[in-house]
Amino acid sequence: MPHIIDTLLLLSGIILVLQGSWLEGDYGWIVTKLIILLAYIILGVIVMRGSGVKRWLAFIGTLSCYGYIIAVAVTKQGFLGLL
Repeated sequence: MPHIIDTLLLLSGIILVLQGSWLEGDYGWIVTKLIILLAYIILGVIVMRGSGVKRWLAFIGTLSCYGYIIAVAVTKQGFLGLL
């Protein structure tokens, strides 16, 4: 059930970005959050299925993505202010 809920939330975020014309203007931070969220999901899969050093590097990557998502949410600045 969590996979279904997460997928629906991710798809709804993508649909909102496309329908709301948020790709241009001052909403680049939302797109940034979605891109980093996808990276977080991919790294999370590596953490769950990987082993050894690869698993730990992916774990550090997931923590970094999580921190970056929070920073973007607070500052509303995507990709270090580039978007």
